[in-house]
Amino acid sequence: MRTRRWRKLAPILILLLACGGEKKPTPGDDAQVLPRCQVPVPGTNVTMRKIGQVTGAALLVTSPPADPRLFVIEQRGAIRIFDTELLLPDPFLDLSGDAGGPVIAGGENGLLGLAFHPQYATNGLFFVTYTARNTGDPANAQRNVLVRCSVSAADPNKADAASCVDVLSIPDFATNHNGGMIEFGKDGLLYWATGDGGGGGDPQRNGQALTDGSPMPNTKALLAKMLRLDVDNKAAGKEYGIPSDNPFSGGGGLPEIYMIGLRNAWRWTFDRETGDMWIADVGQGAIEELTVLRPAQQKGANLGWSTHEGSACFRQPCNNPASFVFPQDERTHADGWVSITGGQVYRGTCFPDLDGTYFYTDFGKGGLSTARLNADDTLTVTDLVGSFPGKGASIHEDSRGEIYETDTNGNVFQLQVMP
Repeated sequence: MRTRRWRKLAPILILLLACGGEKKPTPGDDAQVLPRCQVPVPGTNVTMRKIGQVTGAALLVTSPPADPRLFVIEQRGAIRIFDTELLLPDPFLDLSGDAGGPVIAGGENGLLGLAFHPQYATNGLFFVTYTARNTGDPANAQRNVLVRCSVSAADPNKADAASCVDVLSIPDFATNHNGGMIEFGKDGLLYWATGDGGGGGDPQRNGQALTDGSPMPNTKALLAKMLRLDVDNKAAGKEYGIPSDNPFSGGGGLPEIYMIGLRNAWRWTFDRETGDMWIADVGQGAIEELTVLRPAQQKGANLGWSTHEGSACFRQPCNNPASFVFPQDERTHADGWVSITGGQVYRGTCFPDLDGTYFYTDFGKGGLSTARLNADDTLTVTDLVGSFPGKGASIHEDSRGEIYETDTNGNVFQLQVMP
């Protein structure tokens, strides 16, 4: 697909026609759904339209349920709001070092994840992940933190920074491979993808570990995992509970673990319609991975790291391959892929011909690719022709299911179809 030059008013017209007529939800009505697009635009010839820019790297766009506002993560530690595509002057929340907050940023550090509670309209709760200092532990100088915060009772465009409470903190020995993506599943539970802790080649062997201190003295088993937490029903002495059907809730591993063998699933998402989990996992030196798991395939899945990089053996022994889930799409560094950026299945109503299509990119190569999940669990993959943003940090949806891309220059783009 080749990008055509728009007439001067085309971006404004397509926005008004395709996505216009939307009303803000009634406060406190969690069940309310935003109206469908009044005039859906047919076709699959996509482009990215810039809607604005924030300070520093923009790492994610998301929204509370049934809320038309866009919340954008700034890597430095702030969350900004676009309301009807206008950037509000003050942050929703600022946890940056400049504001006296705990976030350490730079490189792969920073404010990394944001997810709103499914009942946000009534309870005002949201969750963030970020990197922070870990004092008193020289072997693990920083920590990856999941934090719960509340919106201000006086202003819906402001969070109450004093309300923020650490839910779970994981010691980390290096500054890279921090993961950080969080999302609520259809089950109401919170899922958190953690990186392997950093360095190169998983030096602490966190990828396959189920308990701390094994096989290495500094092994941290909550790293390189997909964690699954019940944030509504807290266990004694904790800010979360363990779902009874987690794979190790009865023993054999840390009970928070839901899946193992992730290297740095920097951006992963659920398909809101099917519950399928699309995991874009950044590779070591050769292979970038895209793995799709249907709901019945997720519990206890082992994605292979650091025994395998993709489907290739990385560290011996590589026996018993049937115990691993290998990616359906592998992209090689020889082909210019260096750091895969997922990715979202389109479930909006503005561009109906895109329904069921997953969009993803690569931080180094750029471009835009699509995938569709087939009945036999294979993917039909297409690399789109056209001009698309580079340095993509995320591709994610808002509350309506419309898709946005962000980049490390702070730009925010909306995916649209060109008529």
